[in-house]
Amino acid sequence: MPTHPLWRPFELVDLDTVPAVIVGQLPPKAVEVVPYDTEWPTRFVALDQRVRAALGDRVLALEHVGSTSVRGLAAKPVIDADLTVADSGHEAAYVPDLEVAGFILRVREPDWEEHRMFTVPDRSLHLHVFSPGAREPQRHVLFRDWLRTNPDDRAAYATLKSVLATRGFTDQMDYNNHKAALVYDIYERIFRADPAHPHDPQPRG
Repeated sequence: MPTHPLWRPFELVDLDTVPAVIVGQLPPKAVEVVPYDTEWPTRFVALDQRVRAALGDRVLALEHVGSTSVRGLAAKPVIDADLTVADSGHEAAYVPDLEVAGFILRVREPDWEEHRMFTVPDRSLHLHVFSPGAREPQRHVLFRDWLRTNPDDRAAYATLKSVLATRGFTDQMDYNNHKAALVYDIYERIFRADPAHPHDPQPRG
């Protein structure tokens, strides 16, 4: 049974493991979903300029991802971006300069593609850092581009997020777990539509 190179099994995050990857402490913050804001692309441009000013040619790629990158999609008012550096596990090569630029290292996941995540004091952005070849940033771009061109999935995703936002989540990962089934199903449609990579249906377990 062939699977797409970027496929991963359906699974929920074990919330008990999350504290082990968190750096420092931030007070709980309720998950808020708002209508699409035409200023979100401009906010990403500002983020892009800030990161490139801090790191220069160490920025190998920087992509606007997540719901704020999809025009017309309701989202948390938090800009998500994926930054690629030569080695995301080599923190000394980029973390100090990002911290000088005002970014706060919030997540360290050496066992998951050496992922790091930064935020800022008002938590208005998430800067995810990966190394070249990491699969998660590739999935993010596929998901973004699919939602930009598939209005039915875009509408279904917006509806689910808006409903979940009324439930008072303060744990981002718990909120993500409640989106996981739909996100997985959308990825299955993305993979099946990819002419370059045969992909048999992989139902949720």
